[in-house]
Amino acid sequence: MHHFQKSRWLDAPPEMVFDLSLDVDFHKQSMSESGEQITGGVGSGEMSLNQTVTWRARHFGIWWSMTSVISEYDRPNRFVDEQVKGPFRHFWHEHRFEAVNGGTEMTDIIDMQAPLGPAGALVQKLILNRYLESLIELRNAELEAELARRRK
Repeated sequence: MHHFQKSRWLDAPPEMVFDLSLDVDFHKQSMSESGEQITGGVGSGEMSLNQTVTWRARHFGIWWSMTSVISEYDRPNRFVDEQVKGPFRHFWHEHRFEAVNGGTEMTDIIDMQAPLGPAGALVQKLILNRYLESLIELRNAELEAELARRRK
């Protein structure tokens, strides 16, 4: 199991950051490098409690599918998305939003475990942990840029 946390201050109110974080159209745009596509569930707009979305994306040259559900929802403070079907043995992602200094302190907390037993644990340690952390950083940078565009 790998657990990590990433925080970033954003120049926007928590409601705005929360809503954009749940917008599947923005997610698809922000992850365009991996060719993310929606193949099931919520097809556009913002997700809410108990809604699912299935993503198809290419990582490491391989196409993967993952279905996630919004399992906890407390607007504008936090929500949790977790894998219900996909490549991970376990994937849980908590998003927290706290009003700080006229903006929002956004915190991502992720628990994940790769499949394939001991071999998967080795791949997770050598490659997957760092890769996933960099994906979260990329997504958060895209979120910050989009919020700046919307606030102009």
